[in-house]
Amino acid sequence: MTNVPLEKLCDYACEDADLTLQLKEHFEPKLKEAKQSAPFEQIECPLIPVLIEMEANGIAFDTEILSEISTKLAIQIDTYKKQIHELAGHEFNINSPKQLGEVLFDEMFLVENPKKTKTGQYQTNEEVLHKLVDDHKIIQIILDYRSATKLKSTYVDALPKEISANTKRIHTTFSQAVTTTGRLASSNPNIQNIPIRTEQGEEIRRAFIPRSGNFTLLAADYSQIELRIMAHLSGDEGMKQAFIDGEDIHTATAARVFGVALNEVTKEQRRRSKMVNFGIIYGISAFGLSQRLRIPKKEATEIIENYFAQYPAVKTFMDNTIATARDKGTVETISGRIRHIRDINSSNQTVRSAAERYAINAPIQGSAADLIKIAMIRIEKMLRGKKTKLLLQVHDELVFDLHTDEQHLITEIQKQMEDAIPLDVPLTVECGTGENWLQAH
Repeated sequence: MTNVPLEKLCDYACEDADLTLQLKEHFEPKLKEAKQSAPFEQIECPLIPVLIEMEANGIAFDTEILSEISTKLAIQIDTYKKQIHELAGHEFNINSPKQLGEVLFDEMFLVENPKKTKTGQYQTNEEVLHKLVDDHKIIQIILDYRSATKLKSTYVDALPKEISANTKRIHTTFSQAVTTTGRLASSNPNIQNIPIRTEQGEEIRRAFIPRSGNFTLLAADYSQIELRIMAHLSGDEGMKQAFIDGEDIHTATAARVFGVALNEVTKEQRRRSKMVNFGIIYGISAFGLSQRLRIPKKEATEIIENYFAQYPAVKTFMDNTIATARDKGTVETISGRIRHIRDINSSNQTVRSAAERYAINAPIQGSAADLIKIAMIRIEKMLRGKKTKLLLQVHDELVFDLHTDEQHLITEIQKQMEDAIPLDVPLTVECGTGENWLQAH
């Protein structure tokens, strides 16, 4: 900017200010008309300086640790490659969908009538392969190979390039107007998409470290936030009571659905109930549940029916939400943020069903987004003048550089998060500290 001639810079700055004012005058009446002034003025605008501060703070990064992970992944990928070639009986390009399809379906005959793409190639995407995972051990190894190669190229080898030469830290960009749910989006790099469901993905978090020896990383994470919001929005007494009593919601659900005492719930019953609890939030069908749990559709139907029998207000909430969306074309979060449901009245059943699932999920995810944004605004005010800094927001988790002299702030941060929006059930925030993000989380 300093190299631009002053007369050009003057025109640019004046146009920038003028267009911004024109846009403000155009959109402000529309905000009031849509009754969206409150979320805009009370959440989104006060959040801007918080995000600016977070982006400026950045997070320290250990490239040596990532180099170790990269080496391990390279060895692992090579092992997967050899195993796949051995099971296939010859070498081929695993990254080529065409060659992979020919091996799996023309040579190994894993499916009688495999699906093809428009170009005539066999389909070998994740969805197709997951359905075949029990048919031959080569499938799981292919999935593991893909996961490891994506992890290495997208994150392990790419993250060091994002380190600032000036600060030696990573400064992600947070965007408020990208996702349809209201959640923040992260880019350059996308911190929120670092996979944490696998041990290899989790390892990447080891490379995120405190800024100096006077700090530790603090991770503060909402526990089962979406289920708690579902309990609040639906008003279901059984679900609310489970949270009020401090019960493990998946065990409590299993006890109700399978008709056993809390202390008699098996690991498998809890696993199934956990899948149902989170699946219901996304409007899961009996077919979808049967696919995920690998059980007959009839059994999945019975589990869902038992679930709604035990939590009847959840079913009522879902039905009413879909009906409202059909009538108004919108749904609302707890704070009054409107989400548009565009295809809710589509004549295409597949499209309409997807819109119905989104209608159920949008108020829940949107309320969770509003909740953590409000918490961030309050915490940033509380941290002014302190050495401790807010660094990242990842889904339902906040990450801080916590100064060793300010350990007492953990309790205050927890309180600000738990009191952000009053619900009919208690909010629980789990906090952890450590020498890296994985240890803290």
